[in-house]
Amino acid sequence: MKFLISIIFTVIMSGCATQTYLVNGNSKETKPTYEDSQAFWIEGIGQQETVNAAEICGNSENIIKVENKQTFSDGFLAVITFGIYTPRTARVFCKSE
Repeated sequence: MKFLISIIFTVIMSGCATQTYLVNGNSKETKPTYEDSQAFWIEGIGQQETVNAAEICGNSENIIKVENKQTFSDGFLAVITFGIYTPRTARVFCKSE
């Protein structure tokens, strides 16, 4: 029972996190052009994932913003695997033509 309570408490206390990088334009764009879940192992120690936003948007002039998020489901997976699998979600927002 104590184990179950500690798992529930950990899930409740783990929050979502977002890093947003504004490149061109405003940040009011709500629908991402690109969204992908990136897999990291053992809390992502020494690992790196790259997303080429200029290639996704056509060129660097069309990039509005880039986000790196830990969604609730990403955090939940990290908790139930005890940090062995820790996914993050990458999102790229491009200017609409």
